[in-house]
Amino acid sequence: MKRVAILGASSQIARDLIRSFARQGRTHALLYVRDVAATRRWLADHFIHYPVAPYEEYGREPHEAVLNFVGVGDPQRAAQMGGAIFGVTQQFDDLALEQLRRHPERRYIFLSSGAAYGSTFLQPAGPDTHADITINALTPQEYYSVAKLHAECKHRAHPELAITDLRVFNYFSHTQNLDARFFITDVLRAVRDGTVLQTSPGTMVRDYLHPEDFHQLVECVLRAPPANHAIDCYSAAPIDKLALLAAMERHHGLRYEVAGAGAGAGAGAANGAAIVNATGAKPHYYSLNRQAAELGYQPAYTSLDGILAESAIIVSGTAT
Repeated sequence: MKRVAILGASSQIARDLIRSFARQGRTHALLYVRDVAATRRWLADHFIHYPVAPYEEYGREPHEAVLNFVGVGDPQRAAQMGGAIFGVTQQFDDLALEQLRRHPERRYIFLSSGAAYGSTFLQPAGPDTHADITINALTPQEYYSVAKLHAECKHRAHPELAITDLRVFNYFSHTQNLDARFFITDVLRAVRDGTVLQTSPGTMVRDYLHPEDFHQLVECVLRAPPANHAIDCYSAAPIDKLALLAAMERHHGLRYEVAGAGAGAGAGAANGAAIVNATGAKPHYYSLNRQAAELGYQPAYTSLDGILAESAIIVSGTAT
């Protein structure tokens, strides 16, 4: 049974992965968080028996791999953090790297983001896409992007270490906090509250990763030969905004209106709530890079499949 340490184990995506590890039964996870008591309560609620410790204790227990989930998972929180995102990202990345230098046989998976490419995305990312940062007029919207890019650059500077940066573009599961300010959560709040979603006619194409596919990708990385690289995450197919809205109307009774373009490309909010584009609007926020396929990754869910499956759990009131 492999031993995997997880930094930031209280984040949504980390918790989904922990549940996948527990169901699979082939991984012993060591969890590191700020609030140990809260995580222990969550584990007990889900009948999971993994040890939990504060960050200060990381490095005391042997493990074959470390996954770093520390960061911001909500655009509103990213906007509130501002420049503090640099220090948080570096602090925990350095914690993992320090131990990795002592144990170079260990694997390190860093949760990066498609935002490392920048905030433009007029076209989807591809093999020849360059990071696009307005270095002479840096805005708070780009802080998150630069923090992830900086971490990735540090990792590439250590080719002797087995580091994989997983660039997640969008991720959705039934455990999603509906108060978070994503377009998909705006949609689900409108369904839940019976309100009309107001959205602009602007182009918006997204690729939503399902929890089972994320788990599959992590397992592929851990099984593959050691490497130092970045991998773009992807589902079996992306989804454009209008197709998503039509599907949610058909399956969950969503009511929506396509308003004037004043709200901005790709914007959407229920009851006129303010749009939070903490990392930029990004009309085509997904990737055409398929390096993960070389590791054996084969996504089972399209973006639409995943959203419909997970949102059905939310709407039914059976989410846990």
